[in-house]
Amino acid sequence: MALGYMSSSVCLQEMIRVIRSARTQGEERGVIQRECAAIRAHFRQADSGGRSQNLAKLLYVHMLGYPAHFGQMECVRMIASPRYSEKRIGYLGAMMLLDEKQDASLLITNSIKNDLSHSSQHVQSLALCTLACMGSAEMCRDLAPEIERLLKASNSYIKKKAALCAVHIVRKIPELGELFTPSAHSLLSEKNHGVLHGAVVLITELCEGNPDNLGQFRKAVPELVQIMKGLVTSGYSPEHNVAGISDPFLQVRILRLLRILGRNNDAASDAMNDLLAQVATNTDSSKTAGSAVLYETVLTIMDIKSESGLRVLAVNILGRFLLNNDRNIRYISMTSLQKIVQTDHTAVQRHRGTIVDCLKDQDASVKRRALELSLALVSAANIRTMMKELLLFLSTCPPELRSHAASGIFNAAERYAPSQRWHIDTILHVLITAGGDVRDETVPNLIQLISVASQLHCYTVHKLYRALITDISQQSLVQVACWCIGEYGDLLLKVECDDIEPIQVTEDDVLDALETVLQSHMSSPASRGFALTAIMKLSTRITNNVDRIRSVVSIYGSCIDVELQQRAVEYNALFKKYDHMRAAVLERMPVIDKNSPVQANGDPSGVATKELKVSNPVQEPASQVCNLLDLLGETNTALQNSQNQAKPVPNSVNSSVQENLLDLLGGLEPIPAPTVTVFEKGGLTLKLQSEKQTETGITVTFTASNSTHSDFTNFTLQAAVPKTVQLQMKAPSGDVVPAQGRGTVTQTVVLSNPNKANLKMRVRMSYSTQGTLCQDMVQIDTFPSPACN
Repeated sequence: MALGYMSSSVCLQEMIRVIRSARTQGEERGVIQRECAAIRAHFRQADSGGRSQNLAKLLYVHMLGYPAHFGQMECVRMIASPRYSEKRIGYLGAMMLLDEKQDASLLITNSIKNDLSHSSQHVQSLALCTLACMGSAEMCRDLAPEIERLLKASNSYIKKKAALCAVHIVRKIPELGELFTPSAHSLLSEKNHGVLHGAVVLITELCEGNPDNLGQFRKAVPELVQIMKGLVTSGYSPEHNVAGISDPFLQVRILRLLRILGRNNDAASDAMNDLLAQVATNTDSSKTAGSAVLYETVLTIMDIKSESGLRVLAVNILGRFLLNNDRNIRYISMTSLQKIVQTDHTAVQRHRGTIVDCLKDQDASVKRRALELSLALVSAANIRTMMKELLLFLSTCPPELRSHAASGIFNAAERYAPSQRWHIDTILHVLITAGGDVRDETVPNLIQLISVASQLHCYTVHKLYRALITDISQQSLVQVACWCIGEYGDLLLKVECDDIEPIQVTEDDVLDALETVLQSHMSSPASRGFALTAIMKLSTRITNNVDRIRSVVSIYGSCIDVELQQRAVEYNALFKKYDHMRAAVLERMPVIDKNSPVQANGDPSGVATKELKVSNPVQEPASQVCNLLDLLGETNTALQNSQNQAKPVPNSVNSSVQENLLDLLGGLEPIPAPTVTVFEKGGLTLKLQSEKQTETGITVTFTASNSTHSDFTNFTLQAAVPKTVQLQMKAPSGDVVPAQGRGTVTQTVVLSNPNKANLKMRVRMSYSTQGTLCQDMVQIDTFPSPACN
C-alpha cells in the first residue's frame, strides 16, 4: 500500500498531508474511513485527551464533503466545557454541523445563554456568532432579551456582534423588531465603524420588515447624513481606507438606508440632496471601491424625490461607467439606465453613441443590455440613425439575440416610421437578414402593411420577387413574397416601375420561382400553401400559361401533405366545375383593416373571424352569390333579386347560411369534455375529466372543490395504478381548496397503457381542516371518453 498505515493519533496537519497525497479517490476514501473510525473511538471514551484535535479533523472531513454528523453531540459537550480552546472548536463545529432543523441545536441554547453573560468578551463573541449563524426561531425568541442587553454594553466589540445577531433575530421573528428599535437608534452615536455598520444594517432590516418604523427612523436622517459627510471628507485612515475610499462598505450601507428612508418623502429627500451631490462629485471612480459607492449613490438619487439637476448628474455618472474597461461596471450601468430611460429620456439620450458602441462588445450579456437600451432610445427624431445601427447589429448578432432584435426593430418601425416605403424596406431587410428568427405574427402584419400602401404595390412586388429568387431559406420572407406575387403578379410583369430599377420578368420566370418554392426541401408546409395559392391566383392575372398552372395544381391533388392536397383539390374544382366563377373568387384581396380581429399563427383557441374593409364595394349579381353558396355545399338557398338591387335576406335564410358555413368549418364551438364526479364526502367533491385519449394512453384532470365553511389546506392527491400502466402526475394548481366553492384545485395525470390493459386507479386525498388531518380513498374503474370536436 502506497500510503501505509496511518495511526489514529496523527495530528490534523499530518492527516491533511496524507489525504492530499492520495493518488485516487478510492485511496482518499480509505484514509477518511479509517480516520473517522478512530475519531468515533475517541468520542466514546469518557475522558479522552485531544478532543479539540479530533473535532478539528472531523470538521476538515466535513469540508471535503464526507459525512460528519456523528460529531454533533461532541460539539454540544465541548461548548459546555469551561476551557476556551475546547469551547471555540465546539462553537465552530456547531456552526458547521448543526442547523435549526436538528434537535441537537436546542441542546446548546442554555450554554449560549450562559456564555452571553460570560466575563470574557471572546466567549461572548463565540456565543453571538453561533446564534447569528444557526439560531432557530425558538432560540431567537428565548435569547432576544440577552441580545438587547448586550446592545447597551460598553464594549464596542460586543455591540458590533450583538447588532448583527439582532439582524438575524429580526429576520427570523419580525415581531421582535420593536424590542431592538430604541437600541438601534442609539447605536448611531457610536464612533466605532463596526458598530455603525451593524447599526445601519439593523435599522435597514427594521425598516424593510415593518414600514411603520420608517417614520421613527426618518428622524435619524440628519445623523446619517453627518456620518456620511464625515466619511467623505475625512483624511487618510489606514484602518478604514480601501483603494483611497474611507470605509466604502459603511458608505454603501448608509446610502442604501438613505434610499429607503427618502423614498416617497419630500422632507427626508431634501435633507440628503446636498450630501448626494457631494458624494457624486468627490468620489473617485477609477477604483472598484469608488465605483461601488457612486453606483449606490446613483440608485439613491433615482429612488428618492431628488432635484432634476441631481438626476442629470446621476445619469452622467452612469454614462462614465459605460466607458469603464470593466464589463461588470458597464453591465450594471446599462441595467440602471434601462430603469430610468422612460423618466429621464433626454438625459439618457446624451449617451446614445456610447450605448450603441456597446453593441460591439464581445460579452453576450453586455450586448443584450445594450440592445434593450438602444431599442428604448429610439424616437421619431433619431429613427433613421438608430435603425441603421440596429440593422447592422442584426446582421452580426449572436443567434440567441436575433429574435429579440428583430421584434424590437419591428416595434420601433411601426411606431416611428417616417414613411410607408421606409417601413416596408426596413421589415424586408429584417426578413432577408433574419427571417427564420421572427415571430409568427410578422407575416400577417407585413401583408396588412403592403395591402394598405396601394401606391407601393409595384415597388414592393418587384423587390420581393428579387429577394425570392435570391434566397428561399427565409420562410417568413418566402411567404410574404408568394402572397404579394399572387396578389400583384400583373404589376410584376410590367416593365415600368418608377421607384425601382426595372427588370424584364416573364410569366415563366414567375411560375418557375413559385414552383421552386413548392419543390424545395427548405420550404415549410405553410410556405408551400402560400406558393400554391399564389400560382392559382396568377391564373387570372396572366394569359399564356393557364394550362401550366392547371397542370401544377392537378399534380398536388395527390400530395402527401393533407393541407396542400385539400387546397389543390379545391382549386381543381374551380378549374373544372366553376371556371366561370374563377375570376371573381381569385380577385385581389380588399384592403385589410389592421384593427380587425385576426388569429395569430399557431393559436389553438379556435377559428377567428377577419373583418375586411372594402373601399368601393361592388354588388355581386344574385346568380353569382347562389353559385358561391352552391360551391360551399348550399344548393337550396333562394335569394330574391329585383332590378339588380340586393334586398334584405330573411332571417331564416341568414341562419341557414350561417349554419352551413359553421358546418363547413367543422363547428366553431368546441364540445366540452364530459366530467364525472368520482368522490363526494364531508364537503369535498372530486371530479374527473378526460382531456385526451390515444390508443395507448389517456390524460385526465382531477378537480377538487370545497363546500364547507373552512379552507382545506395541505391538499394532496396520491394515485396508484396496476404495474402494467405507467403514471405521471403533473404539478397541482395549488394546495389550498378554498371554502364555499370559491375556487378549485386541479391536477393533471397522464396514464400510459402500452399493453392496453383494463385501466383502474386508486386515488387517496389528504388535507387538513381546522387543524384536523383527513384522508379518504376512492377507486376509479371506468374513465369517461374525451370530447370530440
